[in-house]
Amino acid sequence: MEKQGNIRISSENMMPIIKKWLYSEKDIFLREIVANACDAITKLEKLVSLGEAQSGEKYRITVTTDEKAGTLTVEDNGIGMTEEEVEKYITQIAFSGAADFLEKYEKAGGDGIIGHFGLGFYSAYMVSDDIEIFTKSYREGSAGVHWRSDGESTYTIGDCEKEGRGTRIVMHIAEEEKEFLRESEIRRLLRKYCSYMPYEIFLDPKGDDDKPVNTPLPLYAKQPKDCTEEEYKTFYRETFSDYNEPLFWIHLNMEYPFRVKGILYFPKVRKQVELERGQVKLYCNQVFIADNIKEVIPEFLMLLNGVIDCPDIPLNVSRSFLQNDKQVQKIAKHITKKVADRLCELFRTDRKKYESCWEDLSTFVKFGCIKDDDFYQKVKDIIIYKNISGEYRPLSEYFGEEVSDEAAKEGKEPQAAYYVSDENKQAEYIRMFKDAGLDAIVCDTYIDPHFISYVEYKNPKRVRFLRIDADVAGALRENDGEDKEIEEIFTEALKESGAKVKTEKLKDVGVPAVVNVSEFMRRMSEMNQFYKLGDTPAELTLVVNTANPAVCALKNAEGETRTLAAKQLYLLALMSYRALTPEELRDFTQTNTLFIEKYLEK
Repeated sequence: MEKQGNIRISSENMMPIIKKWLYSEKDIFLREIVANACDAITKLEKLVSLGEAQSGEKYRITVTTDEKAGTLTVEDNGIGMTEEEVEKYITQIAFSGAADFLEKYEKAGGDGIIGHFGLGFYSAYMVSDDIEIFTKSYREGSAGVHWRSDGESTYTIGDCEKEGRGTRIVMHIAEEEKEFLRESEIRRLLRKYCSYMPYEIFLDPKGDDDKPVNTPLPLYAKQPKDCTEEEYKTFYRETFSDYNEPLFWIHLNMEYPFRVKGILYFPKVRKQVELERGQVKLYCNQVFIADNIKEVIPEFLMLLNGVIDCPDIPLNVSRSFLQNDKQVQKIAKHITKKVADRLCELFRTDRKKYESCWEDLSTFVKFGCIKDDDFYQKVKDIIIYKNISGEYRPLSEYFGEEVSDEAAKEGKEPQAAYYVSDENKQAEYIRMFKDAGLDAIVCDTYIDPHFISYVEYKNPKRVRFLRIDADVAGALRENDGEDKEIEEIFTEALKESGAKVKTEKLKDVGVPAVVNVSEFMRRMSEMNQFYKLGDTPAELTLVVNTANPAVCALKNAEGETRTLAAKQLYLLALMSYRALTPEELRDFTQTNTLFIEKYLEK
């Protein structure tokens, strides 16, 4: 005989629930219902291990779509419920069956119970007009129970015929939510939210040959010693649909003081969009929570691909809760430490592989240093740069000794570390450096300008970076080659260009002049462009080499010939620094043609 009752809400418990539960997407209901089914099986397993229940069949969860009937059904062969338990755990929303079970069997251990599902069941009403529950308790002699409600204030409950223990939830999908009746859509959601749930999940089974849609024992849940290299690569391909092999990976496996399991992969760098984010999937007891939750996974680690399972993090919490939770902060620090340790280990044990991976790793490592000072302190000695000869060396080898306070007062500067930002555009400067036996490092990624500023900030008395065209004259200076006459010739010839003129005697006699650009002003100009604050042209200085024969010959030239020659030498130097403007190119071509004509006339 059926009876009718009102759904009861424990008002004093509602506010904590409202604060902790937030569904941003409707499709999350399937995760909640399937997770409930997992809990029901886990509870039964606990009771079987304690000798309080028996189970002779294989545990499983079955999901069935029926477009004709308009229903989506999730069924398990777990612990089931009595009528009293249905009224307590389903009709009184503030109660949690998982919490009640854990309290009763605390000594037996609660590992595997996902928990917090008093309200989770009601998420199904986001897509359903009506929901039925058919359940039968594991207890001997228990009768089947049928519960039904449209999600408003009333429900019906009574006996029903049901074979075997377990629970079957039948959701009558609302007319406007019919997409959740399509087998393809439900398969997608099961793979998204339930890929690693601990019991086999079958979708629309047709026979004994059916395969589960999930993997109950994912690779990350195994001990690292039991995993092969091929298994790691296969797991990566299947999880991230990336058929490029990862560079290497880190297997996280920690039980104390908090539980963290997972695998983080270092993918090959994305050439087209360097800053494209990776994908780090966060799970709780093998239940998917979300991608890239930066409160748990440090922002810079999101350039990686990976799966992390943290059972100590509840399924539904606010971002502000995660930001302030001490346990979550410890987990984030632990993950960062493990990544730093793995990089240091690779540097020490396989330097050749480390160097071969560096082009792909460097963006991640530098971004991590800027974002996390603890990470920087751990990896600062393994940051390497390629020099202009193609050799990799730790950045620390480019640092000089720290300038003492006394030396700083006397005006001594930290050691200059020269760098190249574009090997093609700065090819002439590189040649001059090589010919002079000098070295420079290659900083040609989008993050390098920010990173070298960060290194200078961290080592203010030890190093300052200068782009190779910022003070090439200073690096190549042989001795004081000041020549006022030459300086006046060029100053007069270039008065319309706005370039400053300086004379030096350089080691490379074959170079008539080079362009220098203030490092500080160039960085300011680039920063203004980056933040769209307008273009502030960097001031150019033409350094004229008084050891060059062509420069010396200018003293014997006269009038227009001397002016044209000085302009041409300036344009030649400018071409080694940047591309000429259309006007500059026209002047260069006309003057060059004129000199050829005069040469041939002789």
